[in-house]
Amino acid sequence: MLKIAVIGLGDISHIHIPAIQANPYVELVAVCDIDIGLKNTVPNINFYTDYHDLLDNENLDCVHICLPHYLHYPATQACVEKGVHVFLEKPMGLNVEEGLALVKLEEKHKDVKMCVCLQNRLNETVETLQELVESGEYGEMLGLKGIVAWARPKSYYDAKPWRGKLELAGGGVMINQALHTLDLMQLLGGRMDKIRGSIDQLLDYGIEVEDTATANITFKSGAKGLFFATNTNVGNSSVELQVIFEQGKFTIKDSILTKVNDQGRKEELIEDAKLPGTKFYYGASHNKLINRFYDSIKNNTDDYIHAKEGFTSIQMIDAIRQSSAEKREIQVEGYGYDKR
Repeated sequence: MLKIAVIGLGDISHIHIPAIQANPYVELVAVCDIDIGLKNTVPNINFYTDYHDLLDNENLDCVHICLPHYLHYPATQACVEKGVHVFLEKPMGLNVEEGLALVKLEEKHKDVKMCVCLQNRLNETVETLQELVESGEYGEMLGLKGIVAWARPKSYYDAKPWRGKLELAGGGVMINQALHTLDLMQLLGGRMDKIRGSIDQLLDYGIEVEDTATANITFKSGAKGLFFATNTNVGNSSVELQVIFEQGKFTIKDSILTKVNDQGRKEELIEDAKLPGTKFYYGASHNKLINRFYDSIKNNTDDYIHAKEGFTSIQMIDAIRQSSAEKREIQVEGYGYDKR
């Protein structure tokens, strides 16, 4: 039985912990958070306020890192250097430099597995759409679109001030709310050529990070990508991901993949499993990815999302930010680590 610990007991840990507890082949033995008031979050297991103490005192197989962004790299490094496998919540780093450092850490410690939590890749709609892209059944891809129109009140940043600080969060809407959408765009679109982007603050929150971002992406295949993300909406609308082929148009919206048929009507193809409750927008694929990672540990396989795979979305964010600052198109060629 695998021995598991969770570092960080914030919002996202409440998705991880039930997934861990539901797996009969693993045991949650310890949790860690600097807030002593969270000690009884999971009764009858060891609680720590310092993850170094946790690593020194527990015999662990895997640690889930659910910390604020600025702690992702140092906590991962500490675990990996102890020989403990890591399931790392997104983002994998604050920027390209940290992301690349994580990739190099993975390459140096080949006996330690590190999975980046980009769980939306395992959504049923995304898996089906990826199969359609790879099949070539509808011809070449002409373009794809990713839209995230969500809402975050000022209280969201006031409650956890690190979210509004660039050096602690690594950014705003791109890295916090829209990272999964960027990841899926590059997953489906393939290798990128150049990005022209713009970021802005449309809300007067007094924070350092962007609340709105747009980008025009050119892929090596010649396909075009449109990305738009904002936290200025009146509420959380469904994320939309659309791929247009020479002979067909497919859209994921409201967790349903649809195809526009020959009569111009939408035809439903498949619907994602949904997470119950108010955090439905996380999707229901955390469990799938977590369990797949546990299987890879037990069976010593590579069937999980490696750091080098998760790195591209971090590259995209940096390229959009640089493009906005310099008001020019950015060549993605040579941007850090090329996974292909």
